[in-house]
Amino acid sequence: MNWQHQPRQSLGFFPTPVHPLSNLSAHLAGPQIYIKRDDLSGLALGGNKVRKLEFLLGDAMQQKADCIITAGAAQSNHCRQTAAAAAKLNLPCYLLLGGSAPTLAQGNVLLDKLFGATIIWAGQQRKGEGIEELAQQLMQKGMKPYVVPYGGSDAIGCLGFTAALHELQQQIDELDEIVFASSSGATHAGLMLAKAELGLDVNLRGINIDKLNHGQQSFNQTIADLANSAAKQFALDKSFTTNEVCLDDNYLGEGYGIIGDAEREAIMLLAETEGILLDPVYTAKAMAGLIARVRQGAYRSDQNVLFWHTGGTPALFAYADDLLS
Repeated sequence: MNWQHQPRQSLGFFPTPVHPLSNLSAHLAGPQIYIKRDDLSGLALGGNKVRKLEFLLGDAMQQKADCIITAGAAQSNHCRQTAAAAAKLNLPCYLLLGGSAPTLAQGNVLLDKLFGATIIWAGQQRKGEGIEELAQQLMQKGMKPYVVPYGGSDAIGCLGFTAALHELQQQIDELDEIVFASSSGATHAGLMLAKAELGLDVNLRGINIDKLNHGQQSFNQTIADLANSAAKQFALDKSFTTNEVCLDDNYLGEGYGIIGDAEREAIMLLAETEGILLDPVYTAKAMAGLIARVRQGAYRSDQNVLFWHTGGTPALFAYADDLLS
């Protein structure tokens, strides 16, 4: 692949740490569990989206964009990190957020405001349905916006996790499985690209966190399409099928952004055994899936499993009532 030649804007602190979760592993009496700490990636209290943004905003700077647009749910980690990256680059940022303005700004909404983003509340639309209309409005004002897609998930955004798996390979080898939250698709697709490029023998298990990913086109197909689009654009001689997408739908729980017993237990257990915080929307659901799989006997005791912590911790503060009820 020729992804190394793609414009890239330095935004995060890499490599992020990898270390064993010895207490959690002992508590669960299963495989050795490791964690990749993208919650410590540096930008705006950390998170995995900075990896995608390094390439996306590198492209924006090359195109001489003068403002940034993106979208997501009210407590979007992606939007929070995009707002911070835009502030770092001295670019105005426009966020289309699902829902309506809260009485009290908490969690990521508070941080969006601190980073100076202009927030446009979009009601039921939380996946960027109005992005193109907003871009047209800004262009009519003589501006040159760069649209960062929902979740940073396009061919360029995939490169963030292509680079990430290269980074991980330098830190740890002999992994049997990598478990992570799979939402907008580019994290999953980027890991698939790097696995193919490097010829690695490791299973990539994405834990699906959003029932709305079950649309007219399967989410597996969306991920495969993203991987194929990036492979074509960046000269990887590989074609991906849906059969190569390991997407686990067994832990969707009550739906996107809803904390159930499994997510609550995952947050409490990792906090109490390792002093590490998960977020209520993504990593809690992914960790709940990993915990359930260990208890179901899905792994041997001699296997090594890595949990990729994709960040999102600021959203915890907006879920206090759900966590402590």
